Amino acid sequence: MEKIKQIIEKYKEKIFELDNVVGVGCGYKQVQNKLTDEESIVVLVEKKLSEEELAQEHIVPQNIEEQQTDVIEVGKVELLAAGDQVRTTELRPAQPGVSIGHYKITAGTFGAVVKDKRTQEKLILSNNHVLANISDGKDGRAQRGDAILQPGSYDGGEKDNSIIAHLERFIPVYDQRANNCPFIAGVEKVVGGLGSVFNLPYRVKPIILENKVDCAVAKPKSEDLITEEILGIGLVTDISQAQPGMKVKKSGRTSGITTAKVKAVNATINVQLSEDDTALFTDQIIIEPFSQPGDSGALVVDRRNQAVGLLFAGSEKSSVCNNIKNVINALEISF
Repeated sequence: MEKIKQIIEKYKEKIFELDNVVGVGCGYKQVQNKLTDEESIVVLVEKKLSEEELAQEHIVPQNIEEQQTDVIEVGKVELLAAGDQVRTTELRPAQPGVSIGHYKITAGTFGAVVKDKRTQEKLILSNNHVLANISDGKDGRAQRGDAILQPGSYDGGEKDNSIIAHLERFIPVYDQRANNCPFIAGVEKVVGGLGSVFNLPYRVKPIILENKVDCAVAKPKSEDLITEEILGIGLVTDISQAQPGMKVKKSGRTSGITTAKVKAVNATINVQLSEDDTALFTDQIIIEPFSQPGDSGALVVDRRNQAVGLLFAGSEKSSVCNNIKNVINALEISF
């Protein structure tokens, strides 16, 4: 897959300029919904359209640098906010797989119990948008010490009596709005002004901030309030690398225990944070649809209970998770 990764990195921007494309990754070609052993560049689209419905310049080429492509419909990928009430009661000790959330959000999933590499203290792992209110670190949406409820507020959790932990740290999630960076916005204004005054073709290319993870950890009020065994799955045995075709499972707040196969790895994909905001995520794992709203934060494991990813987004056509190695490195944690 290394050759495909290099090709994707080279042509990624051009691929994203095509209408209907929401992502691209490494995988195996599918024929009649069955995986073959042919490596391919997997182009992810919101909806599969016939060539007649697309302008010629927006048709995905059959090959890129002699490497075949495969177009897969994934729908509109969004953060998995709270949905139906399942696994939503207060549990003490609380297990991974149940409802949890920052006091300002609805609810997500308690993903796993992990250890702080520095202190060896036990921490609760989930998404930034579950434990830190989709914060970029500068917007005031969350800060260290914020209350974490179990169950989440959507499921009846209250700040007065449902606090199980406090936010310890999170990795910022950046959207694609150019005005996120005041310095770049200022440079663009100045250079753009020079271009108009002197009639020069100067143009500042917008900087798109890329994300690799949507993750955060919270420190329980007491380690006795949580248990490591994932509800319906058991203990995490190790970590592993997801591969196309690999069978994986998760334990989520809404849909419980579900299994599916990995469709693509090393994927770059646009994810809707809200009606107006989109974020670009790289090095993601694309899985067959096996999640519902409220499952965000669930740990994704292989058949040996080795962690491979952290679920954070999805659609009716697919589920998306962070590479667990990126999560571990970013948060400085271990299992």
